[in-house]
Amino acid sequence: MENLLDISAQLKLLPKLPGVYLMHDKSGEIIYIGKAKNLKNRVTSYFKKHHDLPKLRVMVPKIIRFEFIVTDSEVEALILESHLIKKHKPCYNVLLKDDKKFPWFVITDDEYPRIIVTRKANKNPIKGKYFGPYTDSRAMYATLDLIKKLFPLKQCKTPRFRDRVCIYHQIGKCSGVCQKLISPDDYKKIVEQVELFLSGKQDELARELQKRMEYHAKRHEFEKAARYRDSYLDMMKVIERQKVVSDNTHINWDMIGFAKSAADIGIVILKIRAGRLTDKKEFEFTLSEFDTPDEILRSFITDYYSVASDMPKEVMLPFELEDTDILQEFISKQRNLKLSFSVPKAQKKFELLELANKNASLFLERIITQKAIKLQSDWNDVGVEIQTKLNLNKFPHRMECFDISHIQGTNTVASMVVFENGRPKKSDYKRFKIRTLKEGKPDDFESMREVVKRRYGKSDTIMPDLIIVDGGKGQLSSAVGILEELGYQNQDIVSLAKKFEEVFIPGKSRPVIFDMKSQSLFLFQKIRDEAHRFAINYHRKLRENQALTSVFDEVKGLSQKKKKLLFETYTDIKSVAEAPLEDLQKLLGEKTGQKVYNHFR
Repeated sequence: MENLLDISAQLKLLPKLPGVYLMHDKSGEIIYIGKAKNLKNRVTSYFKKHHDLPKLRVMVPKIIRFEFIVTDSEVEALILESHLIKKHKPCYNVLLKDDKKFPWFVITDDEYPRIIVTRKANKNPIKGKYFGPYTDSRAMYATLDLIKKLFPLKQCKTPRFRDRVCIYHQIGKCSGVCQKLISPDDYKKIVEQVELFLSGKQDELARELQKRMEYHAKRHEFEKAARYRDSYLDMMKVIERQKVVSDNTHINWDMIGFAKSAADIGIVILKIRAGRLTDKKEFEFTLSEFDTPDEILRSFITDYYSVASDMPKEVMLPFELEDTDILQEFISKQRNLKLSFSVPKAQKKFELLELANKNASLFLERIITQKAIKLQSDWNDVGVEIQTKLNLNKFPHRMECFDISHIQGTNTVASMVVFENGRPKKSDYKRFKIRTLKEGKPDDFESMREVVKRRYGKSDTIMPDLIIVDGGKGQLSSAVGILEELGYQNQDIVSLAKKFEEVFIPGKSRPVIFDMKSQSLFLFQKIRDEAHRFAINYHRKLRENQALTSVFDEVKGLSQKKKKLLFETYTDIKSVAEAPLEDLQKLLGEKTGQKVYNHFR
C-alpha cells in the first residue's frame, strides 16, 4: 500500500509535456523506457486497475518508482528514448539483436585505405567509412572476394617487403602501394569506385569504368585499359544478375517484409537501387513478454535506419504504423536526410511488398525448421521439462491434440494430430465431422465432448501419454468430464489458450506459464498450430464440396456417379465453369457434358 501511495504522489507531479519516462523495480533496475506526447496521460495510464495487454499485467506490479525527462518535442523524445534503450537495455523493451553480431565493411581512414571486415560498429569502432550491417556473412565474404577481384586495393596493413612488391600485386589484387607504383590521386579514384559499388550504385560505377577504359585506350595505355575492361565486364555480369524492377533508374526503395509465428518474427528487407533488386537482408527476432508486431517493427526501423549505410529514399511498410511522421522526422534528424515511410497502394510497389512478405515467410519457415531440428536433438530435455512443469504421471512420448473449427456454427469439424517424441506422426491423424449439433448453433464445449468420446470411447483404445486441447478452461473441463465418464480418471490432459499462451491443468485455477523462449512452449505451439491447420483444411474441403454439390444439383440428369467424377477431376467450381466442352464431354459423355457446359454459360 505504501508503494501505491508513493506512485500516486509521483503521478501528480507529472507535466502534460512530451518526454521520456523510465520505470524502476524494487532493486532500482530500469525495467522499461518509453516516450510520450503527454507524460501525465501516458504514465498515468499504466496504473489503471485493469490492463488488456498481458505484458502490462506482468510489468506494472513490479514498478516501484519512475522518473521522467521533458523534451521540446515528440521527435526529441523518440531520439532520447532510442539512446536510453540502447544504453540501459531494459528487460520489458523490445530489444533487437546487437549490431555487433552483424559484420560491416570498413574502408579505413588511412592515406591508402584498405577494406576490412569488423563487428565493432558501435563499440571501439575503427576509424573509416562503414557499409552494412550484413546479415548474411557468407554473402558478405563473397562480395569481399568480388571487390578484391575488381579493385586492386591495398591488402596488407603494413608492407611485407621493403625492396619488392608482394604476391598480391603480382596476381593483380593490389596496386603496389608499398613500392609507390600508384599515385595517391589514382588510388583515391579506386576507393571512390569501391564506395559506389558498396552503395548499390553499380550502374554509375559501370559507366565510370567504361569511361576510364576508353580514356586509357585512346592514350594507348593498353595494360591499364585492359584492367578497366575486365572490371567493366565483371560489373556488367553483376548488374545482369540483378532483377530489373523498373526502367526508372532514380528508384531507391526498401521493401520491408514481415512474418510472425507464435514465438518468432522474421523481417526481410529487399533493397531496390537504381530500379534494380540488388540485395536482401534478413533479421530474426524472438517474441518476448508478449511484444506486439507494431512494437517490433517500430523498434526495428528506429534501430536499423539510425545506422544503415545504404539509405533508400522511400521505405515501404508491411502494415500501417501510428506516427510514421514522427519516425520520418526522427530518421531525418539522425541521418540528416529525408526518408519517407508508407504502406504501398500502387500496383508495382504492392507486388514488390508481397515479394518481400513472401521472402519473410520463407525465412520464418527456415527459422522454425531449424528450431524443430534442435528440438528433436534436445527431445529428452524438453520431455523432462514438460513432465516436471506440468506434473505429469508419464513421460510424454505420445501426445494427441484436438481442435474445433466452424464458421458461425456451420460445418463444425474437429481434428486430432499426433506427435511422438516431439515429431508429427501424420499417419495417425484423425478428423471428425461433428454430429450432435444443429447447423448454425455453435457449441465448442459440446463439440469437444463429442470428439473426445468418439476417440477414446472404445474398450480397446490405447491412451496417449498426454492429451492437449486447444482452448481455455471450458474446453478442458468438457474433455475431462467425458474422460472421467469413460473411466480415465488419471489421464494426463492440459489445454493451451492461444491468446496468452497459457497452459491449464485440471483442478488448478492458475495457468502454468512457460518461458517465451522455452523449447517446450515452442513444441506446444507447433502441435496446436498443426491441429488448427488440419481442422481448417477439413472445414474448407467440406464447404467446397457443399458448394459444388449445391451447384451440381441444379444440373438436371447429373447422376451421383458423374458428380463424383467432377469432384475428383476438378478442385473447385471455377475450374468446372472454365473447363472446355471437349473435356467435359470426354469425362461425362456427350449429352451430360453439354448440359454441364451450358449450365455455367
